[in-house]
Amino acid sequence: MDVRVPQVLIAGNPNSGKSTLFNALSGGSARVGNYPGVTVDRTSAHLHLDSGPVELVDVPGTYSLTASSPEEQLAVNALLERNTRAVVCVVDATTLKRGLYLALQLIESGVPVIVAMNMMDAAERMGLHIDTEVLSSLLGAPVVPVVATKRRGLDALRRQVERTLRPDARSKPPDIGYPEALRADIARLLPAIEKWRPHATANEARAFALWCMLSLGDDDLVGVPEAVREIAADLRNQAASEGRNPHLEIIAARYDWVDDVVRRTCSERAPQMPFSEKVDRVLTHPVAGILIFALVMFGIFEALFAGAEPFMDAIESLTTSLQDLAVAALPAGVLRDLIVEGIIAGVGNVLVFAPQILLLFLFIGFLEDSGYLARVAFVIDRVMKGVGLHGKAFVPLLSGFACAVPAVMATRTIERRRDRLVTMLALPLMSCSARLPVYILIVGTVFAGMSVGWFSAGAVALFSMYVLSVLVTLGAAAVLRRTVLRGPTPTFLLEMPPYRWPSATILWLNAWRRLRIFLVDAGTIILAMTIVLWAVLSFPKSEEVTERYEAERARIQQMDLSAAAEEEALRSLESAEAGAQLEQSLGGRFGHAIEPALRPIGFDWQIGVGIIGAFAAREVFVSTLGVVFGIGEADEENKPLRQALRDARHADGTPVMTPLSGVSLMVFFLLACQCMSTIAVVRKESGSWKWPLFLFSYMTVLAYLASLLVYQGGRLLGLG
Repeated sequence: MDVRVPQVLIAGNPNSGKSTLFNALSGGSARVGNYPGVTVDRTSAHLHLDSGPVELVDVPGTYSLTASSPEEQLAVNALLERNTRAVVCVVDATTLKRGLYLALQLIESGVPVIVAMNMMDAAERMGLHIDTEVLSSLLGAPVVPVVATKRRGLDALRRQVERTLRPDARSKPPDIGYPEALRADIARLLPAIEKWRPHATANEARAFALWCMLSLGDDDLVGVPEAVREIAADLRNQAASEGRNPHLEIIAARYDWVDDVVRRTCSERAPQMPFSEKVDRVLTHPVAGILIFALVMFGIFEALFAGAEPFMDAIESLTTSLQDLAVAALPAGVLRDLIVEGIIAGVGNVLVFAPQILLLFLFIGFLEDSGYLARVAFVIDRVMKGVGLHGKAFVPLLSGFACAVPAVMATRTIERRRDRLVTMLALPLMSCSARLPVYILIVGTVFAGMSVGWFSAGAVALFSMYVLSVLVTLGAAAVLRRTVLRGPTPTFLLEMPPYRWPSATILWLNAWRRLRIFLVDAGTIILAMTIVLWAVLSFPKSEEVTERYEAERARIQQMDLSAAAEEEALRSLESAEAGAQLEQSLGGRFGHAIEPALRPIGFDWQIGVGIIGAFAAREVFVSTLGVVFGIGEADEENKPLRQALRDARHADGTPVMTPLSGVSLMVFFLLACQCMSTIAVVRKESGSWKWPLFLFSYMTVLAYLASLLVYQGGRLLGLG
């Protein structure tokens, strides 16, 4: 956006209808990016007024301007930066006291503020009458009643924005009545603030001083000069020695003022709705609440699999059709292989996630906007805090059973960066659906006909993998919280939002924006990595292999075979040649090179090549093994592939695939980060390569050590 375009911010509490109002004003033309340095959405759009265009920015939801994390600090910086010409503060009329606290802080800063009193229809149904004219007089800022979901009051709001953008428009901060001792503290801090913010107005400097007294003390906050930190710390220490708490003095004075305003502007207080109270008794019950949420998540997973599968199948079929067309249209050679196996396959690897991502964010958006997700987080937090996770981490973790890519993106519902990082670095250990084909291939190869008591050995192995994935994920989160992402267990403070029926338009727009971010940002990385992986598994080509198989092809064509028999023989020969060329490629040579490291965990070079190929996507392990063994296209049910694995031998003649090596391989795939798409989306969500590289490294080491323990421990017990 052009910096000369005036900036109007949309601020408000979470669940106040802020984003709904933003979308109603912008007409769905918003663009989404990130604030510099952090992966927090910056959603903006042009709003065209009679006086010209303005940049409308949807600020991250916040209950106050107090900041205890870089993400919350973004709201403060955005609201008080020089290009901000006005702020529309969205206040939920049904929770007036909570919304006015933020509005008061904004007005105190001196920035022109318009209070958009949203959900007036819901307030009327609750018997709550708000005198907006008296409220406007007391606040010193215009108050405009709106109902964003019904687009009611939007024209009046636009006209008020136009009036507020006039050069002489300023909000008049009310007198809050802070204690004299606190006023003296602020006066002592102001010179340092003015040096830090030399262009700030008197009201802005005073607002920053109050912010420093409330917020500083958290080392995560950035950009605050050390001199300001030291003075604020000295003032807090001196106040403590006098038996004072500046933090409580500021909050108490503000809420006393807000309480008085609410009493003077509201004809009556809205009682707790009996329906909401009864529903909350069930949904927040420590047992019933978890059981209900389990049913809800089961329904969501079923919808993710059943609803997304036809679209995913269609994308895969379209990808295959495009590859077939390219093969038919282009002459054989490197260019055709690049287009078919690199570019088209890479685009397919990106698009195949789109249905699941879109559906998952539609479901999460519905749960969040309806008010139910807050109840779930409240109930689950009792369990999650034991391993240092945030209550809202539960939904992304469960989503990891379907696919880690949308699950990592779902961590955006968690407010603080450290909590998001812990969750996104642990959840790839959840056993996603892409691992299932690998499990099925191994189970069908080494456990066929075997049993453990009354149960099938394969069923026991599969069940064990899923149980192990949950235990390891929670354990990894606990370790991460206490080591590389050391910090206190997150305090979970939550005010239950009222139940509401979400807007279908808003749900769709938000889900589509998330999908678009994935396709543009993470998709670019996935496409590039697909092409690189194709090259690793395709080059260099062996001329000796090519000549040998050309001679064999000519021999078959000279034989007296039927057309069908000749076609089948040539197809088998082509598969065998692909396997031979794969062995000579960089990937094949690397597989041979790492075989000494793979032997202690029960694998050979062929399994190693399969592991390399699986980095494109875990399920590709199966088809890569099909190429390695000269079978061609194969799936997990392919009997020739299973037999080839049973027949595979190490150099000393011992079988490669035994029940023990099969379990070792399943454990390796459970714990290893064999998914470039997950790497790409973690890079996008974390904002740097540091965390995806750490994720890949720790999961690979963990997978190897666990497989080593399983294989060598099993041999010591005589199970090999």
